[in-house]
Amino acid sequence: MRDLKLSDLPHLDRILRDTGAFNEEEVACAMELLDIVLDNPDQRDYLVAVADVAGEVAGYVLYGPTPLASGNVTLYWIAVCPQTQGQGVGQRLMDQVERYCQSLQGRLICLETSSQGSYDRTRSFYRKAGYLEESCISDFYRIGDNRITFVKRL
Repeated sequence: MRDLKLSDLPHLDRILRDTGAFNEEEVACAMELLDIVLDNPDQRDYLVAVADVAGEVAGYVLYGPTPLASGNVTLYWIAVCPQTQGQGVGQRLMDQVERYCQSLQGRLICLETSSQGSYDRTRSFYRKAGYLEESCISDFYRIGDNRITFVKRL
């Protein structure tokens, strides 16, 4: 795990696209948040950990303290290169978020995801990592696309 560097951006853009999970609008949002982290190194709303495998960028996670919620951390984005999925990269990224939450004496990690079929593997990954589906808001993102919230209590 390491901090985000400017040179990571093209690799992370490619990873986000190659997963097949994210549409253009979602990729643009993810990249905008990475720009915020790089452009404002003193901000602490968004933190990023980048995973390398054999010297190549293999994935990242963007997370931070949940505003106005004591002891909570939000996982905003996670993406792993399809060629390295199943090799523990995603779990290492999730472990980074959990260690951060514990360092704050936090109690809860929240994340949200889509109910769309392109997110099936993602939801399965969250469940295997010990996250529980806490809620579902129907038609949140658009008609037929529900917001599913997962949590892990520490």
